[in-house]
Amino acid sequence: MSLKKLIEMLHKQKLVDGMVHSQQMHKQEFVETLLQKQHDAELHNFIATQSATSLGGYLEALPLEDAKKLWAMIPKARENDVLWEISDEKRSDIAGDRQPDFEDSKINVYELVDGRLKNIQISGRKDLAGAKPIWVDLINSSKAERVFVGSHFGVELPDPIEATDLEVSARFHVEENDDIHLHSNFLLDREDTSKSVPVAFILHGGVLFSLRNEELSVFRLQRRRAHTQPGYVTDCVDLLLDLYGADVEVSADSLENTYAKLGIVGRHVLSEAITDQEAAGILADIAEEEDQNGRIRSNILDTQRALSFLMRGRLLTSDQISDAKQILRNIDSLNSHTAFLFDKINFLMDATIGFININQNKRVNQLTVFSVVFMPINILAGVGGMSEFSMMTDGIPWPMAYGGFLLGSAFIGLITYVLLKHFEKSRLKKSH
Repeated sequence: MSLKKLIEMLHKQKLVDGMVHSQQMHKQEFVETLLQKQHDAELHNFIATQSATSLGGYLEALPLEDAKKLWAMIPKARENDVLWEISDEKRSDIAGDRQPDFEDSKINVYELVDGRLKNIQISGRKDLAGAKPIWVDLINSSKAERVFVGSHFGVELPDPIEATDLEVSARFHVEENDDIHLHSNFLLDREDTSKSVPVAFILHGGVLFSLRNEELSVFRLQRRRAHTQPGYVTDCVDLLLDLYGADVEVSADSLENTYAKLGIVGRHVLSEAITDQEAAGILADIAEEEDQNGRIRSNILDTQRALSFLMRGRLLTSDQISDAKQILRNIDSLNSHTAFLFDKINFLMDATIGFININQNKRVNQLTVFSVVFMPINILAGVGGMSEFSMMTDGIPWPMAYGGFLLGSAFIGLITYVLLKHFEKSRLKKSH
């Protein structure tokens, strides 16, 4: 529908331009310039509402002249995205020798050289030619970039977010061509940000493909180890197992931080007294740590399922099975820690709520004291407002009468307060 609208728009502009150009009129050059600006604005508004994929399809479908006109109107910031969506032939016709580059996305290609991972610098499509990697890591890649890289290596690369939206039972499977697909969540733990980042893995033809939308410390750790330690990895499956193992290590570090933060919160909660404002801040800290602990537990459970899938499918060698079992033992130990932390979080939350209840009871007690103290005074005030009081004080000047009444009310209130304090002290002594 949009293509039809675009074709009609371009055809209409050609007709109008032809009619204006064929007529002789006053200030014709000014009229033609104004008309051209109107047509450009119309095209700009249309382009702004279209995706890069749609624009690529329009460029492929339009005649060369119209395609060049549309290409000239595409903003510079969007040209690279659109170039990924068109064929090499069409790109050559409208953009010359320009090749699409990996701009906002990042692709890391690693070869195994002398037992170490060696990074191949990839900035454009031509750099992939001749590469024989063991690991291809794509970060924040567009659909067109995934299609190109996948077609180069003969594999279909999914969107990591869409892949992890699948049901858990469908996240780990083997394709008919023996490609192994795994979709897991990895922990992103920063001081100001903590969340789970979906990562899609594909084992194809001896190459590990990983797709994600954010940089992760797990992957930096793996790259550093495999680069500095010869023989650390021998194939793509080793890489995958080490990534899962590093994720468990990062989760353990995050649990240590949670222990430290809850220790600080615990010392504050178990102090002599806390205000309601302090209690509110403590509850917010406890809730944050509870969320982090739950996220860690979910991630390591996801890792556990992935490793169990690889072992059940007999996809690992004996040494790799031994490594996987060690990772599973580490996960079991972390599970007990997360269970303990949940109990500690519940205790601290109950203690904090208990302090809030104590503070509330104190306020209620104060209100009760005030109501008891002023109850006799209220009765006297009611009596003083009756006509009988005026009759009783007949002949006494009213300032003296009401002044004495106020002094008597204050004296009764003081006596009531003293008696309440005496009874309270007596009750405390008995309880001790």
